[in-house]
Amino acid sequence: MTLDNPRPPEDAIFSAVITPHRSLGPNGFKILMLVLGLMSFVVGVVFLLAGAWPVFGFFGLDVLLVYWAFRANYRAAKAYEVITVTPSELTVQQVSHRGRMQEWMFNPLWVRLDRERHEEYGLVRLFLVSRSLRLVIASFLGPSEKETFATALNNAIGEAKRGPTRTRIE
Repeated sequence: MTLDNPRPPEDAIFSAVITPHRSLGPNGFKILMLVLGLMSFVVGVVFLLAGAWPVFGFFGLDVLLVYWAFRANYRAAKAYEVITVTPSELTVQQVSHRGRMQEWMFNPLWVRLDRERHEEYGLVRLFLVSRSLRLVIASFLGPSEKETFATALNNAIGEAKRGPTRTRIE
């Protein structure tokens, strides 16, 4: 207990950190860039030997453009979302890829989980709804992952709404 926070921290019923999925890791990225650069160089040399020397520079430019696009994609992957449910509070922290954080706190008694479904794709959006606020959560997840996440979060909210349970010791 500190002077800044007089309440002792509660045990979390549910806690999740959601990050964007990237299928190509750092080693795969290096291999891809190496193969792409090598292929571009070889084809560029063929054009150079054929007398079309300006084409050689454009082959290097496309590799540079692919590199830039992947770097921007990896920067965007630094975003994440933290959702925590305790008996008295549901907290959502959304951190952008630039480090800007937004935080919302809800009373679990007054919050509900809404789902938006698509006939073909399944669960496409999850919302936390409390009074007039409708907050999109878990946008990084795919439809099947959202289903699993929604079930776990809904169970945690239900547990928080039931309140603390007491175990009878005999």
